[in-house]
Amino acid sequence: MIVSASLLSADFSNLEKEVKAVEKAGADWLHLDIMDGRFVPNITFGPLVVKAIRPHTRMVFDAHLMIENPSAYIDAFAEAGADMITIHFEADVHAHRTLCRIKEKGLKAGVSVNPATPVSVLEEILPFADMALIMSVNPGFPAQKLIETSFDKVAKLKALADKVNPGLIIETDGGVNEKTASRLAEAGAGALVAGSYIFGAENYEKPVKYLKSL
Repeated sequence: MIVSASLLSADFSNLEKEVKAVEKAGADWLHLDIMDGRFVPNITFGPLVVKAIRPHTRMVFDAHLMIENPSAYIDAFAEAGADMITIHFEADVHAHRTLCRIKEKGLKAGVSVNPATPVSVLEEILPFADMALIMSVNPGFPAQKLIETSFDKVAKLKALADKVNPGLIIETDGGVNEKTASRLAEAGAGALVAGSYIFGAENYEKPVKYLKSL
């Protein structure tokens, strides 16, 4: 299991320390929740913060653009040090073109859907993606409870991916903890985003080790 630690739940007064600590704990990726206050009801951070923390870790930077018009910001996040950029299907009417632009930058490309969006809309775009991200909560805020229908949704995406892109990584974001992670893994998730579950623990290594074992 790939573990992507969500920076949104870290202590922003000392990001360098937090990033190094979660890497030492064994996390594979650092999940970067980019929010614009328009596509989702919150504002987080942008390329400047990504660039600032890039020198302090070798973890894969998993940039999740929860923003309108994501294609306009691909260059900025690529230059800031992102290794993978995920856009929302709902935010880009030309998702195929944007995924291709991400790949032209030499990065991995991902596509995400909100809880109310069926995975069937991704059938035509999955062959062009390296990863598909299922939002298991409504995006915008950390520490939310996972929506119960997400397990079935991951399974549906896994079945679809097996037909059109067997190498696709399926990532789940929202409400990942010791009560939900194993069920997500059984449904077909290959990467789990965890924020408060990791950064809220006294010892980051314990939750990371558990998730990686799935």
